[in-house]
Amino acid sequence: MTKSELIERIVTHQGLLSSKDVELAIKTMLEQMSQCLATGDRIEIRGFGSFSLHYRAPRVGRNPKTGQSVSLDGKFVPHFKPGKELRDRVNEEEEEGFGLHN
Repeated sequence: MTKSELIERIVTHQGLLSSKDVELAIKTMLEQMSQCLATGDRIEIRGFGSFSLHYRAPRVGRNPKTGQSVSLDGKFVPHFKPGKELRDRVNEEEEEGFGLHN
C-alpha cells in the first residue's frame, strides 16, 4: 500500500475529514517520526510496534558490477519491532487465509 492509497482508505472509511486533512495529518506524523528517529529517540505506538535505530557495524561489501571489495562505513538504520497486538492480528488473518503466501 502506498501513502496515497492509505490516505484514500482512511478518507473512505472515516468520511468526516477531507483527503487534504488526512494527507496533512499523515505527512505531519511521518515527518515528526523521521525527526524523532534522526535525533536517536525511540517511538512506541502501543499495540502496533516500536521504531528505533540499530547500529550496523562497518563491513566489507562487494560492488555487484565489478565484484571488487568495497569498505562500507558503520551506520544507523531504522528498525521496526511489531507489537503483540499487531503480531496476533497478522497471525490471525494468516490462519483465516488472508495472509501472504509465497
